[in-house]
Amino acid sequence: MPATALFHLAFPVNDLEAARRFYGGLIGCPEGRSSANWIDFDFFGHQLVAHLAPEECGHVATSSVDGHQVPARHFGAIIARDEWEALAVRLRVAGVEFVIEPYIRFAGLPGEQATMFFLDPSGNALEFKSFKDISQVFAK
Repeated sequence: MPATALFHLAFPVNDLEAARRFYGGLIGCPEGRSSANWIDFDFFGHQLVAHLAPEECGHVATSSVDGHQVPARHFGAIIARDEWEALAVRLRVAGVEFVIEPYIRFAGLPGEQATMFFLDPSGNALEFKSFKDISQVFAK
């Protein structure tokens, strides 16, 4: 697979304008094409598409990870630490409630990472991470 491979993720939302404000405004993803039923976002160089499908929104199942109940269905990005910290501040200022507050996981171990979980306005779970050493993303 070429190193320039990109992912495409389509997901449901119950309000396109709320998705536009959240992903475009708060998260900072530039908007691409759109219609009355969907919006493309440039999600850190990848294609994220919010589809109007209210009946598909929200999460239910969780999985126990390091003493936290992590939403089983979630997506996000691995970003630089300064971007991660700035995002955490923007989310707090905007009043976004964290599912899992920002914290450092595996401190002092291979794969040390900052992580946080939160929901978008349609109940989709997101996780944003920042690795102390990006070469250790897959470290065991």
